[in-house]
Amino acid sequence: LQEVTASSRHYVDRLFDLDPQKVLQGVIDMKNAVIGNNKQKANLIVLGAVPRLLYLLQQETSSTELRTECAVVLGSLAMGTENNVKSLLDCHIIPALLQGLLSPDLKFIEACLRCLRTIFISPVTPEDLLYTDDTVISHLMALLCRSQYTQEYICQIFSHCCKGPDHQTILFNHGAVQSIAHLLVSTSYKVRMQALKCFSVLAFENPQVSMTLVNVSVDGELLPQIFVKMLQRDKPIEMQLTSAKCLTSMCRAGAIRTDDPCIILKTLPCLVRMCSKDRLLEERVEGAETLAYLIETDVELQRMASITDHLIVMLADYFKYPSSVSAITDIKRLDHDLKHAHELRQAAFKLYASLGANDEDIRKKIIETENMMDRIVNGLSESSIKVRLAAVRCLHSLSRSVQQLRTSFQDHAVWKPLMKVLQNAPNEILVVASSTLCNLLLEFSPSKEPILESGAIELLCSLTQSENLALRVNGIWALMNMAFQAEQKIKSDILRGLSTEQLFQLLSDSDVNVLMKTLGLLRNLLSTRPHIDHIMSTHGKQIMQAVTLILEGEHNIEVKEQTLCILANIADGTTAKELIMTNDDILQKIKYYMSHSNAKLQLAAMFCISNLIWNEEEGSQERQDKLRDMGIVDILHKLSQSSDPNLCDKAKTALQQYLA
Repeated sequence: LQEVTASSRHYVDRLFDLDPQKVLQGVIDMKNAVIGNNKQKANLIVLGAVPRLLYLLQQETSSTELRTECAVVLGSLAMGTENNVKSLLDCHIIPALLQGLLSPDLKFIEACLRCLRTIFISPVTPEDLLYTDDTVISHLMALLCRSQYTQEYICQIFSHCCKGPDHQTILFNHGAVQSIAHLLVSTSYKVRMQALKCFSVLAFENPQVSMTLVNVSVDGELLPQIFVKMLQRDKPIEMQLTSAKCLTSMCRAGAIRTDDPCIILKTLPCLVRMCSKDRLLEERVEGAETLAYLIETDVELQRMASITDHLIVMLADYFKYPSSVSAITDIKRLDHDLKHAHELRQAAFKLYASLGANDEDIRKKIIETENMMDRIVNGLSESSIKVRLAAVRCLHSLSRSVQQLRTSFQDHAVWKPLMKVLQNAPNEILVVASSTLCNLLLEFSPSKEPILESGAIELLCSLTQSENLALRVNGIWALMNMAFQAEQKIKSDILRGLSTEQLFQLLSDSDVNVLMKTLGLLRNLLSTRPHIDHIMSTHGKQIMQAVTLILEGEHNIEVKEQTLCILANIADGTTAKELIMTNDDILQKIKYYMSHSNAKLQLAAMFCISNLIWNEEEGSQERQDKLRDMGIVDILHKLSQSSDPNLCDKAKTALQQYLA
């Protein structure tokens, strides 16, 4: 290494010469020495060339030619490894280059921009460095009109540094849409392409930008029409894909309708084409992921995609990659693709999940694709977290099918790997995996038994304590499904696992979803007489407390209705009834809801009364008398005249109990 650095030292020494002409020649020789030579780049960085080059670049006394050559060499050094870029960043190259953009000289500006572009597209450069000073963005916007090079580099910088809504808003507020739109019709392909990439990142998941783009026109043509032209088959693949991404973002933001011809006849078929075997790996990945996003929430688009070019079968090839090694003659390509094959699997799972989100026939087709269930099961245990997440998403989508839960899911014992995934996964996987578990615990699913035996109750009870709202909802939802028509032992296990304290915690949760699912769980626990009596004998006091709490609280109609239904279930118990009859506070509440303005609540309260006064049951006479003294019979007479047929019938049936 010492010998090599010694032979490079003279390049650095010449940068310190007193004769400006010799310094310039030294920089030019250095430029020629480093082109395409990573070793030489590393040596010069080690020898301290960067601070000197930056000094010369910033010196007012340096000639413009020297400053430009310095920027070119720095750009070349940045083209090397990520470590090179880190070294340049450590020397504060970005502020120096941004300062250089204030020069009047166009060639120098272009060299600074080219170097900035190279640095910003490196993964080690923090995007926020572009946004530290507001004037930088304004100045870059102003430089867009200077030359095709400034247009190409600035658009490339923007598209790499625009990560998330904050950056989108900054660029949007600086007039990016208007400034970049006319570049889509530039005579330079590179400029058109970089401008298009800018729009694809600006519009992604951004309704504000998308709604603006629809109405922008360039030379009398609206942007969506320009994007459609760029989608055509005779255009380069990268251009087709990027314009499809723009139209997809605009469609998902509601700026273009899902049944618009530009989506159905242009964007969707273009993205399906990208999934074909003869496309490059990254094109197939991007095509499938974009298509998955486009059709994710629209059943008509899902149906259309599923019958375009045998897409469902075509995606099966994503798991066989690379299919025949001999077909890939380029060894570098093969090496790259083997390293990235997991991205294909992830993309396929994502697209299958979107395709199967709503339509039963499509799910059936997906599951009948060769070895599909095995592939999902394998995906659940892959090392790549992205593949695991996509596989769980796919499984969740397919688990919405009653038919598949009863057949394929059972045949492949999908619940086993799913339970394993739930043991220690990051939250984003846990949310989807626990949603899937909710479906596997529905009463018609044969997986319900084995899941119970594998310790699911404990797992789900722990999810209900999560800080993450979606996990709390899913935990309680799964328990609710588990308790439906379950045997008494399971119900007792659930109550034991949850603890009364946790139950109260959930009933006072600020999220109405958690509250509704917890009430649903209580309702399922308190069904069938022996179970009602058993549970109320052990947890009666706490449950009555909880019911009182909710009926007194500020809750919506649905919550109160569900709570009154729980009371009606308790009133159906043999011994449990007494917990209501001896609680005057609760009886007054039931009476209050019988005369409520909302018919749903009136009906639910009547169910409680009917169950309490039913004749054939022991002690019915005393209960009837007590309720008559409270004025319940007068209310029943009034309700039997109601214009609501349900209320009227229910009241008449109840009154008959008094006459019998």
